[in-house]
Amino acid sequence: MEDLEFENSLKLARVEQGMTQSELSELAGVTRQTIGLIEAGRYNPTLKLCLLLARITGKSLDELFWIKGGK
Repeated sequence: MEDLEFENSLKLARVEQGMTQSELSELAGVTRQTIGLIEAGRYNPTLKLCLLLARITGKSLDELFWIKGGK
């Protein structure tokens, strides 16, 4: 299986909601650093966290996360 690279639009979704990284992290139950790493593409969150972030930001899962080159 090839090594897949993922991209996300979490920062854009967060800013659209008027939230800071700290506010989003508190709602999601993770650290602010985790949110920063996800936004920077340096951490791949679990599916559970992806679904929670989608719910919090009001986006669908595929609006927030996708395979690089596949959007």
